[in-house]
Amino acid sequence: MSLTDRDQGAASAPASPPAGSRRPGPTVADVVRALTTGALPVRVTGYDGSAVGPADAGITLSIRSERGLTYLLTAPGDLGMARAYVGGDLALQGVHPGDPYEALRVLKDELRLRTPSLAEGLALVRGLGWERLMPPPPPPQEALPRWKRVVNGLRHSRTRDSTAISHHYDVSNAFYEKVLGPSMTYTCAVFRSPDDTLEQAQAAKYDLVAQKLALKAGMRLLDVGCGWGGMVRHAAREYGVKALGVTLSRAQAEWARAAIEREGLTGLAEVRHLDYRDAPREQFDAVSSIGLTEHVGVRHYPAYFGALRDRLRPDGRLLNHCITRADNRAPHRSGAFIDRYVFPDGELAGPGRLVSEIHDVGLEVQHEENLRLHYALTLAGWCRNLVAHWDSCVSEVGPGTARVWGLYMAGSRLAFERNGIQLHQVLATRLGPEGASGYPLRPDWLP
Repeated sequence: MSLTDRDQGAASAPASPPAGSRRPGPTVADVVRALTTGALPVRVTGYDGSAVGPADAGITLSIRSERGLTYLLTAPGDLGMARAYVGGDLALQGVHPGDPYEALRVLKDELRLRTPSLAEGLALVRGLGWERLMPPPPPPQEALPRWKRVVNGLRHSRTRDSTAISHHYDVSNAFYEKVLGPSMTYTCAVFRSPDDTLEQAQAAKYDLVAQKLALKAGMRLLDVGCGWGGMVRHAAREYGVKALGVTLSRAQAEWARAAIEREGLTGLAEVRHLDYRDAPREQFDAVSSIGLTEHVGVRHYPAYFGALRDRLRPDGRLLNHCITRADNRAPHRSGAFIDRYVFPDGELAGPGRLVSEIHDVGLEVQHEENLRLHYALTLAGWCRNLVAHWDSCVSEVGPGTARVWGLYMAGSRLAFERNGIQLHQVLATRLGPEGASGYPLRPDWLP
């Protein structure tokens, strides 16, 4: 199936130039040959009728317009391909738009790119026309480049963080219901078996967090970056905990409040539309942060973990659950596609940096766990949901945004499988007088 077979108005540019108007010069196939080396793992077809690569390839990449070729040439790498793909100027046959995982795997493993010589590059540009060096306007799903975001404030200021969160999380609650499933949980699940359903695995994740925090009836929990209130509702419903969640997404807060009322949890569970920095300055028995650290900014870790520490009573426990780099020396900022289309201003650090920062604000790290492969399974489940509900998702958010999600989730799954990124849970305690932590000699959630 084509990635654009079921899209309406996928590309505004014509599929091919009008008869007689095509400039003699390099074809799309010529450009592909100039930018790659070795045998192509996929078939590539162009709007000009040219083609290159095995005719019997299981996957075909179609450059459907001149605009698509210009996207590829003016933003080499994942950003140019993302622009062409999201805009409908680049299509893939052989995979579903909700889960292009196999195409991404083949391209990553088998496509060999090369940089043309200066002479080759000049010859290509002269043949194609110098206008090919003028980038077309990006698709509307693309966020501003980093240097232009200063209009929304400094990096990780309250205003700019709010804008970044809204870009991703305020897409459509109805869309998220289809993709995430009944749990409305947009973080890594925990699988006892690969055969577990997504709902079973998400419930197991919340149980694991609750058990690590030693939640009991009557305790007070603060959940920062609470999303649609999954942890808040689970803690209240299953453990009798009085739980408060805060989120920067207004749409999430509205959905969570309705769910709390619908489930009869009013009085125990509450979600507020707040920045974590504005959470009540009270001391809670436990604090959970599930999927927020990625949005904080690495240089803000001391203030972030300090704020969570200050809201934790002595002997209380903090559970921090977040995506990390596999290498502590890796750059913190995300790649161009993720930054422009998925998580603007998102940053990741290695697990060593995470543990060190928690330790350095005076919390005692008690336990650490890597759930990398669990996130790969989670993303596979979300892609299955997007495939199953593709038509309704496209109706809700449009084909371009739906393509962004399929691309992002399938690519993230591959990154977790290949150990490009990881998911770590770190459990820490706030020490009381004379070094008391309230933590047992061995983890109390394990047999």
